[in-house]
Amino acid sequence: MKITDTVVKNIADLTQLTFDKRELASFSTSMSEILELVEQMQQVDTTGVEPMSNPLDATQRLREDVVTEENQRETYQGIAPETEDGIYLVPKVIE
Repeated sequence: MKITDTVVKNIADLTQLTFDKRELASFSTSMSEILELVEQMQQVDTTGVEPMSNPLDATQRLREDVVTEENQRETYQGIAPETEDGIYLVPKVIE
């Protein structure tokens, strides 16, 4: 897929970025090359290939789920401007 300068200008407008003409040409070329690579990758036959969650076929080492910190809720809520029934009260910001 060929990305034109017009497409890059449109994306720049949407993202509120500005480029000079030299950068614009460079981005057009780079984006076209990336999309060409994606098209090549989509043509690869993956029939019978099972999806993997980890390319190294490793498993996550797990640790025992134990409490390592004291509950300091009262301390933290003691310095809060307003709390009620264990929750923090904040000013309404949306009408």
